Amino acid sequence: MAQFTLTFIIFCILTFSLMSNSVISQTTLDSAEQESVYRVLESINSDIPWRTLFPDDLCISAPHGVVCDYFSDSAAADNSFTTHITELSFGFVSDYSPNPPCNANSTLDPSLLSPLSHLKKLFFYKCFSQKEIPFPDFSPLSIQNSILEELVFIENPALFGSLSGKLNNLTSLRKLVLTGTNVSGTIPGEFGELVNLEQLTLSRNKFGGEISASIFKNIIKLKVLDLSENGFKGIVPESIGNMTELLKIDLSFNEFSGKIPENLKGLKNLEFLDLGYNHFANCGVPLFLGEMSSLKEVYLSGNFLGGQIPEIWERLGGILGIGLSRTGLIGNIPASMGVYLRNVCYLGLDNNKLEGIVPEAFGALEFVSELNLENNILSGRVPFSSVFASKLGKKLKLEGNPDLCVDSDSAKASSTLGKLKLCNRTEIPKFALLYRGSSCPRVHGSYALMCIGILIFLRDLF
Repeated sequence: MAQFTLTFIIFCILTFSLMSNSVISQTTLDSAEQESVYRVLESINSDIPWRTLFPDDLCISAPHGVVCDYFSDSAAADNSFTTHITELSFGFVSDYSPNPPCNANSTLDPSLLSPLSHLKKLFFYKCFSQKEIPFPDFSPLSIQNSILEELVFIENPALFGSLSGKLNNLTSLRKLVLTGTNVSGTIPGEFGELVNLEQLTLSRNKFGGEISASIFKNIIKLKVLDLSENGFKGIVPESIGNMTELLKIDLSFNEFSGKIPENLKGLKNLEFLDLGYNHFANCGVPLFLGEMSSLKEVYLSGNFLGGQIPEIWERLGGILGIGLSRTGLIGNIPASMGVYLRNVCYLGLDNNKLEGIVPEAFGALEFVSELNLENNILSGRVPFSSVFASKLGKKLKLEGNPDLCVDSDSAKASSTLGKLKLCNRTEIPKFALLYRGSSCPRVHGSYALMCIGILIFLRDLF
C-alpha cells in the first residue's frame, strides 16, 4: 500500500510538471511589456547591449532582477495563463544579488513603466550617484499601476527635489524606502492616503520641517517607521500612538523637541524605540516605558532628560539594548537594573552625573557585550571579575570616574580594570569584608560577639 501511494504521488508530480511546462511553453510576454523593460534597462545602463544579450522572451531568459509571474487568464475559454513582469531590481548588491549594474548616467522615467500593469516591486541600489536627477514623478501612472507594493531607493545621493505630489496614485504601496539621498522638503500630506503602508523608511535624507499630525491618522497598518537622520522639527505627532501594529520607531538624529509622547505606551507590540539625539528636554526617563513589556531596545541618548533613573525595570526583562548616554541623569544607578535586565547585551549610561556605587548585580549580567559607565562620578569598588572584564575587553568602559577602584587581583588579570586605581581597605565596604566567605551561623549573646570579634581581627590582619 505504501509503495502504491508513493508511486501515485510521483505520478501526480510528473503529470503536473508536464502540464505546467505545456502551459508555460504556450505563454509569451506581451510585446509592450518586453519593450518597456528594454527601455528601462537602457535608461539605467546604456553601455550594455541588453537587446542583444537577451533577445528572447524576458520571462524565459532575463538578467537577474527582472522577475515574471504567471497569471490565470479567467477570460480565456481554455483557462490558460499569461506572463507579466512583477519585479524590477537595479544596482549590483552582491554576487548573490547581481542585479543589472547602473552607471554614471542612469536615469528613470516612470512613464516607461506604464505598460507594466502587474509590476509590484521597484528597487534601486546605488544607481543615481553622479548625474543629478529629480525624484521621479509616479503620479501620471494610470490607475492600473496602483498595484505597485514596494518602492525602494537605497544610497542614491544624486536624487533631489521633494516627494510632494509624486506618489499619489500608489495607493497599494506596502513598503516605501528612501534612504541616503538629497531629497528634501516635508512629508507631504497625501502620505495619509497610503493606507496600506507597512514600512515607511525615510532615513538619511534632507527632509525637514514639522510633521502634520493628520499624516499618521489613517496609516494604521504601519509596522516600521524610520525617519532618522533628517532635520525634522517640532513635537512628535501624538497620532503615532494610534498605530498599534508598530514594531519599530526610529526618530533619532533630528530636531524634535517638547516631551516624549506618553501615548506611545499604547504601542503594546513595539520592540524598538530610538528617539536619540533630538531636543527632548527636562521630561525625565519616561515612566510609561515600564508598561511596554515587548520592548527589546530603547535608546534615548543625547536628549537632556534630567532626573534620576526610575524603578521601571521589573517588567522589562526582555530588553537587549538600553541607551541613556548624555541624558543629564543624576543620583544612583538602581540595583534593580542589574536584577531584572538579565538579557541585556548593551547598556549605555555614560556621560551623565550618576554617583554612588556600581550595583553588584551588574557583575552577573552574563549576556552583556558592551557596558559603558564612563564619565560619571561613580565611586567604590567595581563588582567585575577579571573573567567578566576579559570577556568585554575594550567594551567595558569605566574611565572618567576617578573614585572607582579595583581589587589588586582583578587589576593584575585584566588590562581594562588595570586602568583603575587600586582599592584600599577603607574603600571596600565593611559588610563585604565581614561576611565575604564567612559561614558564621546565626548565634546570640556572647557567642555572637565572639564570632564578630574574630571576623574583625581577621579583617584587620589581612
